Amino acid sequence: MARDADDDLPRPAPSSGLGVRDLGPMSIDELNAYIAALEQEISRVRHDIAAKQRHRSGAESIFRR
Repeated sequence: MARDADDDLPRPAPSSGLGVRDLGPMSIDELNAYIAALEQEISRVRHDIAAKQRHRSGAESIFRR
């Protein structure tokens, strides 16, 4: 596989993407909606992790031969 010239450059540290939210002014309904959105994002990230693990396992099995 060809390498790009940028492959050797350091990557910036990933940002958490999560800012600290002020929960004080939020209503109970807003807090519940916020929790639901966070749980949905957690589920999406877990799904992506599982897909990447399957991909890695497949690649490792090819190169172990």
